[in-house]
Amino acid sequence: MTRFISTVAALLGLVLAPVAALAQPPLLNRPINLHVGFAAGGPADVLARVIAEKLRETTGQTLVVVNRSGAGGTLAAATVAKAQPDGANLLLVTSGHAGAPALYPNLSFDNQRDFAPVIALAESPIVVLVNGKSRYRTLQDLLEAARANPGKLNFGTGGGGATLTALSAMLLRKEVGFDAVVINFPGSGPANVALMGNVIDFQFDTLSGAVGLLSSGDLRALAVSTARRSSILPDVPTVAEAVRPGFDVTGWFGILAPAGTDPAFVGRLNAAINAALQAPDVRQKLAVLGIEPIGGTPQQFGALIASETVRWGGLIRELGLRVD
Repeated sequence: MTRFISTVAALLGLVLAPVAALAQPPLLNRPINLHVGFAAGGPADVLARVIAEKLRETTGQTLVVVNRSGAGGTLAAATVAKAQPDGANLLLVTSGHAGAPALYPNLSFDNQRDFAPVIALAESPIVVLVNGKSRYRTLQDLLEAARANPGKLNFGTGGGGATLTALSAMLLRKEVGFDAVVINFPGSGPANVALMGNVIDFQFDTLSGAVGLLSSGDLRALAVSTARRSSILPDVPTVAEAVRPGFDVTGWFGILAPAGTDPAFVGRLNAAINAALQAPDVRQKLAVLGIEPIGGTPQQFGALIASETVRWGGLIRELGLRVD
């Protein structure tokens, strides 16, 4: 009888566990707007929707993704910076948030003081790409050709001259020295088309922007920018391994709330998203996007923004980049 009761109790636990999860109160008693400063369909937007779907499943909380693209995400950031700190408005940012103060000197907000960090969501390396049929097999081959033929090779970056892809290219050129002409495209899509058409010799893009073309073989990755190899491209060496020890550039995504948001709410939201990032289905969806989860505490994300603001702000000012 004791064994029977234990078995029934265990089975009831399995049945009722999902119900208990759904019975948890939402994080907020009304829908939360998750503002994304980029167009629908891009990596930031898709990431936002993956997280929103998982939180609705696990907490019952409705998150409405609000796209307001333009000015490198600063339009959406300005909206959330002015919002009431009641939890109803959140902001999904990319690593471009760190360079915004130097690039846009007339911003209406401070990228740190006007926000409360919630969590670093995920990261995606910058990838040095060549055409799938290119004769360049390694990053060393490519850079040696650029040095042997000054000004003859050209490379692309997407999204203008001050995206993380462009800045990582400028940083690599500064640190290892190569003479190639940069061509700035309005986005990674046009740059990838140019690379596939042999209009340019190589390009820098986020893994999230190129993962589909890498899978198809239209493009080939020579190196990733992060300190460690990507689990999505485990056979591709890092820039640090190939040519420049210590080189480390990571594109990241995270969530911010308006400054003054209740720390208890931020803590609950952080815990819920950390749990979501560990879910196998979420991790699989992110891998398809070329994105790897990060997670961690609000304090860790705040420290990341602070250090990245110093790093990229210095390079942007050194290069004389500015958008008025």
